[in-house]
Amino acid sequence: MAAKKTFQANFVGEGATAEDGPQPRELYDKSRFGELVSGKFKYSLSEALFLLENKKIELLDKNKSLSKEDFLKKARKIDKNFWVKYVVFSNLRAKGYIVKTALKFGADFRVYDKGIKPGEDHAKWIVFPVHESNTLTWHDFSAKNRVSHSTRKNLLIGVVDEEDDVTYYEIAWKKP
Repeated sequence: MAAKKTFQANFVGEGATAEDGPQPRELYDKSRFGELVSGKFKYSLSEALFLLENKKIELLDKNKSLSKEDFLKKARKIDKNFWVKYVVFSNLRAKGYIVKTALKFGADFRVYDKGIKPGEDHAKWIVFPVHESNTLTWHDFSAKNRVSHSTRKNLLIGVVDEEDDVTYYEIAWKKP
C-alpha cells in the first residue's frame, strides 16, 4: 500500500509544527524541510506555505483546515514583508536549493549550494529579499554586506518585481 502523500501540521505563531512520523521525516531526510525539535518538526512560515502549495501538508488552526488565503492573512499579520520573502524562498526552492531561516545570522535566509544539506557543510549565501519599489540606503547595504562577511557567506540580494519575478545580485568581498 502506498504511503499517504500529505500529513497534518498545526499553525503556530511563527510557522507550523507536525508530529514526528514517516512523511515529515522522509521530507526532512530528502529535502531538509523543517527542523526536528523535541520530537516535533517545526516549519518556518515560508516552509509551511511552500509545503501547503505543493500539497505535502494540510495546515490546521484550532483543528480547522487553513486555505492558502487564510494562511497568507495570518502570515502577513506576523510579518508584513512575508510575501516578498516567500517569493524568494519559493523561487530558490523550485531551483533545487535548500533554504533555511537565518535570523541568528541577522539575515532572512541562508542558502546551501545544490547537493549540500545543512549539517554536511555551511551555507554558501545569506539572502535578503527586497521588493523593487523599496529603497536600500548605503548604510543598509553596508550593514548587509558586513553580516555576510562576518558569517563568511556570500551576500545575495533577491529583488522581487511587480510580477513576482526574482533577480538575484551576489555581492562578494574582493581584495585587489
